[in-house]
Amino acid sequence: MIISAKKILELNKKYRLIENLAERELNPEGLGIDIRAGGVYRLGGEGFLGIEDRETPKISKMDGSKIVLNPGDYVLVKTMERINVPRKKITVDGKRVFLMPDVYPRSTLQRSGIYLMATKTDPGYHGELTFAMANLGGASFKLEIGARIANLVFKCATGDLSREYGGQWKGGRVSTKGREKQI
Repeated sequence: MIISAKKILELNKKYRLIENLAERELNPEGLGIDIRAGGVYRLGGEGFLGIEDRETPKISKMDGSKIVLNPGDYVLVKTMERINVPRKKITVDGKRVFLMPDVYPRSTLQRSGIYLMATKTDPGYHGELTFAMANLGGASFKLEIGARIANLVFKCATGDLSREYGGQWKGGRVSTKGREKQI
């Protein structure tokens, strides 16, 4: 079941699901809530994903209020908003459920040749979200910091969890600081 944006705003008062919302989103259209680009990072070097260890490429934050993505560019984008997904079930319309935010790109990105790669967010996660963005088009694309890039839709999940999210990306970090053991 998808929870309407209006209902999410009601739940937000109690659970602080989304912090640092833009004023526009206090009266959202449709089912989701738009979230904004807060920081853009270029990747440099190699990454590694093993059975027990991992290492992401080094990153450098891009300067300026307008970022240019040329054809073929690949960057990471961190949101201005901070997400707090309750680790326990909450009551939504009389039912006890877990929440799971899911992210969808704004269609303007697709219409401009920009591919936004996002994931679901598990119960227990808190922090900014980080997405990948790639310019698959044939022309440059300008992104303003603070622009709405994605739509956050909350879904209900029933049943029990084996365990809540306890991963190392909690808190909104963008990359590893060298090789690390995965938990």
